[in-house]
Amino acid sequence: MPASPPRPILTCLMAGAAALGAAMLGSCSQKASGPVVVSVVGTPVELAKPLNHLPAPAAKLMLEATAQGLVAFDASGDILPALAQRWIVEDDGRSYIFRLRRALWPDGGKVTASDVARLLKARIETLRRLDPEGPLDVVEAVVPMTGEVIEIRLTAPRPYLLQMLAQPQMAILSREGGTGPYAASSWGKALLLKPVDPASDDEEEEGAPAPWRTRILRAERAEMAIIRFREGMAAMVLGGRFADLPLLVPAGVDKDAVRIDPVQGLLGLAVTGRGKLLDDDDVRRAINMTIDRSQLPKLFPLGGWAVTEQIVPAQMDLPTPPTRPAWADLSLEDRRAQAGAAITRWRRENGNPPVLKVALPKGPGATALFALIRHNLGMIGLSAERVDPKDEADLRLVDEVAAYDSALWYLGRIGCARKVHCSAQADAQLQAAGLATSAAERMARVAQAEAMMQAHNGYIALGAPVRWSLVTRRLSGFMPSPRARHPLNHLFRSPN
Repeated sequence: MPASPPRPILTCLMAGAAALGAAMLGSCSQKASGPVVVSVVGTPVELAKPLNHLPAPAAKLMLEATAQGLVAFDASGDILPALAQRWIVEDDGRSYIFRLRRALWPDGGKVTASDVARLLKARIETLRRLDPEGPLDVVEAVVPMTGEVIEIRLTAPRPYLLQMLAQPQMAILSREGGTGPYAASSWGKALLLKPVDPASDDEEEEGAPAPWRTRILRAERAEMAIIRFREGMAAMVLGGRFADLPLLVPAGVDKDAVRIDPVQGLLGLAVTGRGKLLDDDDVRRAINMTIDRSQLPKLFPLGGWAVTEQIVPAQMDLPTPPTRPAWADLSLEDRRAQAGAAITRWRRENGNPPVLKVALPKGPGATALFALIRHNLGMIGLSAERVDPKDEADLRLVDEVAAYDSALWYLGRIGCARKVHCSAQADAQLQAAGLATSAAERMARVAQAEAMMQAHNGYIALGAPVRWSLVTRRLSGFMPSPRARHPLNHLFRSPN
């Protein structure tokens, strides 16, 4: 377990949080009917310019709160209506027709199908450059059919299209902002979120929404968010990751308040460096082989959390189970013997290898992870130094929840388009999959690409992402989410 912050630092943080809370909140957060105070781990700029800071949790939460897409996820991971009140799927899954609900832009103008189609096409084009073989690859047209109806036409069916449309990056917003469910305004150093469409039976006498339907949102460091929650000045903390998990024990947070999301996705190291060392297939393989994943659950003791050596964690839409590394059945000692021999050979031919730069976020969990990586690499003759995520790096942490349930998401996230050390042959198979004339051919080619990418060792899988929240009992509607999505308008259980 990494070293916890010294008690004087925690005390100072607590005092600062208390003073800030007293000045800004008064006693409203203590009342069952008052506004819900939410802290999300992140920075204020992620709330101010969310599209520029995806996939940061604060950016996702802000988009989800203020700028709806056609559809959305609920807390359980199911698809809900959002800007579209209903939809139908026709032509064997090649046509999605959405009827928009009545909505207004922040300036009071009516949201029309033409508006939505224009903005959606621009967003799709941007995302296709990052995920060229994803579910948006077959979008042929986005067409306004009437003032309230749009159609998305596909050249081939994509069963997970709705899951992609529910992502925060698919939010529809103009230069003035989005359509809700909340409108944001400044409130000191925080944001005040008021519902755009308050329910009539929940309004006060003057037409304002009932206080409990209002949210007070701030983005801050995990340390401050945890202490604010512990001291009763916030009802919820969102956006917790593995890097901040060790802070919970020394802060003395009630363990019953900690909620872990059962998410799938990628937590591992992408090879992003170039040069003679990392261009060597045997060296990348050696790095992958030497990591002792059995130590990770000791660093992050979560019930049910599993480590992995595979890029794709389950079969999903592949025709066969995902590929295991060729060395998966070797003992750790045998793996390191082979890995050490590969580095010895490289040193004999090229001289001393350069120090590997490993980009990791801040936080005690990341410090513990780096210590493990540096120790493991040292055992085969490689040195490592830790750098900031914004710096150039040879190995870069990938820590993302899967956007949709397909092997294509995993492969696309660590493919050539993302500037990860990639296999040209695997990339060609993915491109061929996009041109396949049948679903069976498409997924067979994806399976070939998956096997090639696993063998290329351009990504070092460690385990599933870690996502945690802190939640008071007051928020009866909160539930662990397989998508790590906690809509702020779904925090209370409906009486019906």
